[in-house]
Amino acid sequence: MALNRSHHHTKYDTRGQFASLGIKCVFISHQQKDKESAKKIADYLMEAGIDVYFDAYDNDLKIHHQSNNAKAVTDSIRKGINNSSHMVVLCSPNTLYSTWVPFEIGYGFDKTDLCVLCLKGIQKGGLPEYIKTAKIIRDIYDLNNFVRDMTGLGKDILLKSNLIEEFNSRANPLYDYMDGLINES
Repeated sequence: MALNRSHHHTKYDTRGQFASLGIKCVFISHQQKDKESAKKIADYLMEAGIDVYFDAYDNDLKIHHQSNNAKAVTDSIRKGINNSSHMVVLCSPNTLYSTWVPFEIGYGFDKTDLCVLCLKGIQKGGLPEYIKTAKIIRDIYDLNNFVRDMTGLGKDILLKSNLIEEFNSRANPLYDYMDGLINES
């Protein structure tokens, strides 16, 4: 299983320091009301062998939020993005009301490979304008392809090794959070 890089003792202050290592890590951007879905996505990626940065496990960030220290919160988010190669933005109706997601996208736009992951029931036209230019992960099928591309392993190997679940399986831990397959012709 991969790790949540918010636990990792070594955090790089600059993007260049991290990028020079060639480490792949996915920053999970989400609105607080979608925390449960974000945790499921983070766990799914870690089970597949992909490192993530998920804020719920960043103790420094929690302390800064509790003390209402906006500068320190911003610095923690920037550090998390600087220590990530990719960003997955969870999109739900709650995303429209987020104050931090647009900041995270703006900061990470040219630093990470940006993807938007649609949670269950998000219609194609339901995406906010400011994220429509990113790669869209519409369903579990697309997410499994993302995992395949990130790990460099074939889907058959990922499935046989139980690193991912079939997109249409009720056993998939994301079944209640994402659509299995959306056929958009």
